[in-house]
Amino acid sequence: MGDFSAAGNGDNIPPQATPKLPIPGKRNILITSALPYVNNVPHLGNIIGSVLSADVFARYCRLRDYNAIYMCGTDEYGTATETKALEENCTPKQICDKYHAIHREVYKWFDISFDQFGRTSTPQQTEVCQAIFKKLWENNWLSENTMQQPYCDTCEKFLADRLVEGNCPTPGCNYDSARGDQCEKCGKLLNPTELKDPRCKVCRNTPCIRDTDHLFLELPLLKDKLEAYVNNLSVAGGWSQNAIHTTHAWLREGLKPRCITRDLKWGVPVPHEKYKDKVFYVWFDAPIGYVSITSCYTTEWEKWWKNPENVELYQFMGKDNVPFHTVIFPSTLLGTGENWTLMKTISVTEYLNYEAGKFSKSKGIGVFGNDAKDTNIPVEVWRYYLLTNRPEVSDTLFSWTDLRAKLNSELLANLGNFVNRVLSFIAKDPASGYGSVIPNPEGAESQPETMALGKKVGDYVEQYIEAMEKVKLKQGLKIAMSISGEGNGYLQERQFWKLYKENRSLCSIVMSTASGLVYLLACLLEPFIPSFSREVLKQLNFPRDTKLSLTDGDMEKSKRPWHILPAGHKIGIPAPLFKELTYEEVEFYREKFAGSQADRNLKAETEAREITDQLNKAKISDANKKKERATKSSEAKSKGSASVEAEISISRLDIRVGLITRAQKHPDADSLYVEEIDVGEAQPRTVVSGLVKYIPLEEMQNRKVCVLCNLKPASMRGIKSQAMVLAASNSDHTKVELVEPPKDAAVGERVTFPGFDGKADDVLNPKKKVWETLQVDLHTDKELVACYKDLPLTTSAGVCKVASISEGSIR
Repeated sequence: MGDFSAAGNGDNIPPQATPKLPIPGKRNILITSALPYVNNVPHLGNIIGSVLSADVFARYCRLRDYNAIYMCGTDEYGTATETKALEENCTPKQICDKYHAIHREVYKWFDISFDQFGRTSTPQQTEVCQAIFKKLWENNWLSENTMQQPYCDTCEKFLADRLVEGNCPTPGCNYDSARGDQCEKCGKLLNPTELKDPRCKVCRNTPCIRDTDHLFLELPLLKDKLEAYVNNLSVAGGWSQNAIHTTHAWLREGLKPRCITRDLKWGVPVPHEKYKDKVFYVWFDAPIGYVSITSCYTTEWEKWWKNPENVELYQFMGKDNVPFHTVIFPSTLLGTGENWTLMKTISVTEYLNYEAGKFSKSKGIGVFGNDAKDTNIPVEVWRYYLLTNRPEVSDTLFSWTDLRAKLNSELLANLGNFVNRVLSFIAKDPASGYGSVIPNPEGAESQPETMALGKKVGDYVEQYIEAMEKVKLKQGLKIAMSISGEGNGYLQERQFWKLYKENRSLCSIVMSTASGLVYLLACLLEPFIPSFSREVLKQLNFPRDTKLSLTDGDMEKSKRPWHILPAGHKIGIPAPLFKELTYEEVEFYREKFAGSQADRNLKAETEAREITDQLNKAKISDANKKKERATKSSEAKSKGSASVEAEISISRLDIRVGLITRAQKHPDADSLYVEEIDVGEAQPRTVVSGLVKYIPLEEMQNRKVCVLCNLKPASMRGIKSQAMVLAASNSDHTKVELVEPPKDAAVGERVTFPGFDGKADDVLNPKKKVWETLQVDLHTDKELVACYKDLPLTTSAGVCKVASISEGSIR
């Protein structure tokens, strides 16, 4: 952790002069993620389901100084590629070249740190795949069988399932463009021979049915070997429960011979005279791509893949890929009789759904990798949100509102706020800070609060390591963020801004400890949001190639965070790490990414045509132009130098913690109270409230309330009200309760909203309806917390609440 040695270039690809090989006596970890299919752009569900999850674990392994490599690449053979090539009127090779480049660019932007990102359409793939096939053939694990398959006389070839379409045979469906493998309308899985009125996707003619011979992997004969492997490694490797469930379901149902060949041209050729016109089925050769991509990385690939005594294989994927990795691929390797490195641990995600429906590559529904980049929302926000929302045990939902809430309340108000508070204070000039120099923490061991914090942080780091070792990534991230919360609490409790004037040596301990936590957070969060860690290192003034570390020795240092950074180290220039995402921006993105990509493209084209038509019609005469300019000039002069009205934001409200020092009934109105309220000013404010029929007079005495202080004063039955007390009401307005700050909240302190730090208006302009616009989003939630939209009304002592009204409105 404190070893500031050079070992990286700050890019997402780890630098290395020569390929890494297993090291005797060291922990050697081989990491793969499901090879993304190359016929489309990956969406967010694809990214979290495989490559991003694997990247987090790979980065964690490097932090722990394990000897780890991460292999991935595009899956390029098969029917889907041929079909896409037909749609785009090009060759399968051209399709693969196009989309491989797109995938590579998307993953580069997402900071995915592959050691090798390859592809399966390589000579190495053919070599490895054919070698495995020959071993299976020699060992008699393959059989031959005859299948019936559509044949197109016009195209003179057998048609793979996706090259046939027709009417769906499912009663009540009758979709006329069902594919030979599945009907997209009703979702039923099909065989090409089941389609009504089948037709060739290329020439549209009706195919005939012919017999064709194929090769099958005899899974039933390999069952004993497979079961021994599954029973051993599923326990020893801590397989995720969804992987165990799916695998045992396949075993219980009984294994069946699995066809491994296809009548296609685009694929690895079968090295057998009888089957020389066929290629291997994509789900036979695709997992072998992990091996061939490693062979592109190093010619000594067998030291990784045929070395189970010294290498641990971790694989990451979505749940639809499980049987191919826990049944078919290991059976294939076991059947060769060679000493393969079989998968130790599999980490499987459920589905990430999008807003009200499902992500779909084929239909273009959801946010895709290139879309994320185009939003200008930073990559660390996307990574953080996807990982906090990782569907580890059940499907989860992507929503723009939730993305905004997590950015504003967790990244900005918690993590970013902590780091910026610490570094900004240290960077202050010596009259009010430390002149950018880490102070000396002398005497820290004698401070009980600081020692207690160190113990708590040390425990958190141990829990983090335990979670990450078990590939519980979401839990690891949550634990790391808890340390940021502890840091904020420590700063608030110690009130460092007062200590600097009253007890400089204790303040130095506090700030040295807090700066150590900043560095520790950069370490713990590097696997999840590496761009955040790079920026923190920059602001701490460490070299770009500083190697972050989390070895056992570093774990010990975490218990003494005041010793993590050396006293006297000069930091760099602090700057905010995160930017607020507004409600208006979220609504813009929700609208922008609604529907399918095809719908969005059509909408964009339509809007472009409309703009062009408008420009063509906009032929204004010179006289009209001059008149228009003259009118605008006159209007500008009449307005003078009036300033532009600020955006209507919750930060414009001046809500403070107030204390009712006296309350009595209004002398001229039976329904009104008149209160004297201390809001931290020289004199209390007079406030008139219509609460008589809801709250007894004795309950209005000497209690803390939330007070809106910058409404324009208004006379109410002869008494001028200088503020407004916030209260919540139920849906039929029969019950009203005061919004109460925590008991320990300081009188006069401003009530804030995480992510909104702007200055309040002196007085709200009633003509602009600022309060009326914002009030509709003030409410109580199910936990009785007072909120603006999804953000709690917050004080230094905690959030503001009501006694019993849930989901009520606040006014």
